[in-house]
Amino acid sequence: MSKKRRQFDRAFKLEAVRLVVEEGRSAASVARDLGIAENLLYRWKQQLVDTERVAFIGTGNLTPEQSELRRLQRELADVTEERDILKKAISVFSDRKK
Repeated sequence: MSKKRRQFDRAFKLEAVRLVVEEGRSAASVARDLGIAENLLYRWKQQLVDTERVAFIGTGNLTPEQSELRRLQRELADVTEERDILKKAISVFSDRKK
């Protein structure tokens, strides 16, 4: 029997980290009170420090950098496809003239 992985929303994570950072409570006591592992709380705190404005964006949500990268990759694929179509058209029309 597999254990279902618990998921925590952004508000829960922010509040847990706030309890440690702003209220000065120990990570161990906050983790114990919330029923989570202490190392998970440390990981959330580090994620918040590393990517403050986009921390805990959730599954399927992209950071602005990831969104831009995905947009540029789509654009590159479109332009490459258009170029290939034009190359084929040129070869077809150049064969007809002969």
